[in-house]
Amino acid sequence: MRQLMVISFVSCCVLACSLAHAQPMPEFPAPTEQHQWLEKFVGQWNITSKGMMGPDQPPVECSAVMKSRMLGGFWVVTEMDGETPGGKFTSLQTIGYDPAKQVYVGTWVDSMTNHLWHYEGSVDESGKTLTLEAEGPNFMTGGATAKFRDSYEFKSPDEIIARSSMQGEDGKWITFMTGTATRKE
Repeated sequence: MRQLMVISFVSCCVLACSLAHAQPMPEFPAPTEQHQWLEKFVGQWNITSKGMMGPDQPPVECSAVMKSRMLGGFWVVTEMDGETPGGKFTSLQTIGYDPAKQVYVGTWVDSMTNHLWHYEGSVDESGKTLTLEAEGPNFMTGGATAKFRDSYEFKSPDEIIARSSMQGEDGKWITFMTGTATRKE
């Protein structure tokens, strides 16, 4: 019995010392104004776009439905389902803001490629256009990589103009896709 009392006493002392030295949990960060800017994307959108598949080919028209939601106030998660002349596609995009780097960051995956795109970018001074840059496979040359730039310009709370460009070997940017997203709800 005495041994049980000693063990209980020692256990209580260890517990008391541990609690006395315990640090309070740090608070989780709150979303910044840059995170709040991303809320503009939230909702359902109808998209029509035209893409250039090569210099000597006519534009390809595509349509899609885009659904965007916030995740924890830090990320906008966008899923897009659409159709091209080549068939149906699905994509998933995440965009957030990294306060340490002071840049917007994001990812993109889709059902047409096996590449995980990693974005970094910024909002322009007008506060209307988000531009994201990434490096990925050059679909014009095959095998090589190129720099890509996607921009999302809010013409109004209910209309986004999207543009995708690729940097050519000469350093010039070639816009290969333009589209309009119109808010459904």
